Amino acid sequence: METTRDTASLSAKPRVYLAGFDVFRADAAAHGEHLKALCRERGMSGLYPLDGQVPGDLDPVSKAQWIYRANLELIRGADIVMANLDDFRGAGEPDSGTAFEVGFAVALGKPVWGYTTEERTLVDRVAVRHDDTASFCDRGYIVEDFGLSMNLMIACTARIIVGGPGPCLDAIAKE
Repeated sequence: METTRDTASLSAKPRVYLAGFDVFRADAAAHGEHLKALCRERGMSGLYPLDGQVPGDLDPVSKAQWIYRANLELIRGADIVMANLDDFRGAGEPDSGTAFEVGFAVALGKPVWGYTTEERTLVDRVAVRHDDTASFCDRGYIVEDFGLSMNLMIACTARIIVGGPGPCLDAIAKE
């Protein structure tokens, strides 16, 4: 027999944590509102990392710690994590904070979805030199070649959609 609480939880909107380097955009707050609107259009509730108000009287390190704790709480409260996995400060590499959030969500057992605009494999995007045994980046390190679009630790844990946040949310909604 379903209780009232069970019925309420079944009808609640899925909460989607919106991970990504979008928080570093000049229009980060407006973009966050756009992402949350995309979620609402699909019957979901978006949780954006900039939703909280950082106390103004904190020193820089304390502000960083406040943001860290607040974002972990948002992830804990989310049903799903959706991450912008596009290249950030280098070819083939998503934002390191986003990668951390993806790993944290995976450790909590939360479903993780990611989106990227890049279809090519990691080795096709990053490698500058090839020999008979491997491909190498411009710093001389081997570029993994599993036919994936990004590092295997993310590619094997997140359901990755080629496109932007809208197509990714559409795929989530279909699940």
